[in-house]
Amino acid sequence: MKKMFLLPLLVSILILGAVYMWGGFEALVLAAMLAMLEIALSFDNAVTNARVLERMPQLWQKRFLTWGMLTSVAGMRLIFPILLVSIVTFASPLVIAALAFTNPKEYATLVSGSALAVKAFGGTFLLLIALGYFLDETKNVHWIKWVEKRFSRLGNIESMGIAVVLCSLLIAAAFNQSHTAIILVSGIIGAILFIALQGIASGLDVETAKSARGGLALFMYLEILDSVFSLDGVVGAFALTTSLPVILAGLGIGAYFVRTLTIALVRGGTLKKLIYLEHGAHYAIGGLALCMLFALVLSVPEWLTATLGLFCIAAAYFSSRRAIVKIISN
Repeated sequence: MKKMFLLPLLVSILILGAVYMWGGFEALVLAAMLAMLEIALSFDNAVTNARVLERMPQLWQKRFLTWGMLTSVAGMRLIFPILLVSIVTFASPLVIAALAFTNPKEYATLVSGSALAVKAFGGTFLLLIALGYFLDETKNVHWIKWVEKRFSRLGNIESMGIAVVLCSLLIAAAFNQSHTAIILVSGIIGAILFIALQGIASGLDVETAKSARGGLALFMYLEILDSVFSLDGVVGAFALTTSLPVILAGLGIGAYFVRTLTIALVRGGTLKKLIYLEHGAHYAIGGLALCMLFALVLSVPEWLTATLGLFCIAAAYFSSRRAIVKIISN
C-alpha cells in the first residue's frame, strides 16, 4: 500500500515545484495548504467511495484513478464553480469563465456569494447519505451502540431520512427568510439528486456492477458523489486565494491523494479489517452536513468542519484496532 503513494508524492512535488516557479513562495504555501485542507476534509469521502469501489472491476477502479481524476479536477474544481455562479447570478457561463481568468477577485466574490446555495445543496445531499447508513433496520454491527441501535430501529419508518432532511431545510429557511428561495430550491435539488443516484446504485447488483455498463454507472455515481463532497472545499479555497492556478494545483494534489487512499482501502481490504471505520466516516459525513446546514443561519469556522471529520475517523480507527485485539485475546 505504501508503494501506491509514491506516484502521487512525486506528482505533488512536481506540481508544487511548478507553482513555486510560477508564483513564488507565497503561491507554494497556499497550494500546500489547500492540498492539506482537501485531504483533511475528504477522509470520510475516501472511506465511502471505497465501499462503492469494491463492487467495481479493477479496470474501472483504475479508470476512477485516471479518467476520474481528470474529470474531477477539471470538472469540479474549474467548470462547476463557473456553472454555479452562472446559475445564481443569471449570467452567461462564458461571461463568468472570462471573469474567472481576467478578474479573479470579482469572480471570488461571486463564488462566495453562491455559498448559501452550495451549503444547502451539499448539506442536504450529505445528510441523506449519513442517515441512509444509520437508518437501516438490517444493520447489525454498531459502534456507538446506544445511538445506532435507536437509529436502526427508526429505519422501519419509510422515508424517515427524507422527512428529517426536509424538516431541517424548512427550519433553516425559517431562520434565514431573506434567502428562503435559494435554501429551499438548492436543498430540494440535492435531495432529488440523492434519490436518483441511490436508485441507480441500488439497482446494480454485484454481477451487473462487474459488467461494462454497470462499471460505467458506478463510475458516474462515484464522480457525482466526489463532486458533492468537494463543494465546501472549493468554496473555502477562495477564502485563501483567488488565483485559479493555485486553487487547481492545491485541490488537485489533495484529490489525487484521496483517490489513491480510496484504492488502497479497497486493495488492502481495510474496511473488512477495521470494522468501525465506515461508521466513523458516516459520523464525519453527518457532522459535515450539519455544519453546512448550520452555516445557512450561523457562522461555522472551517477548522471545526475539518477537525470534526478527522476526530470521527481517528476514533473509529482506534476502536477498530481495539476490537481486533479483543478478538485475538479471546
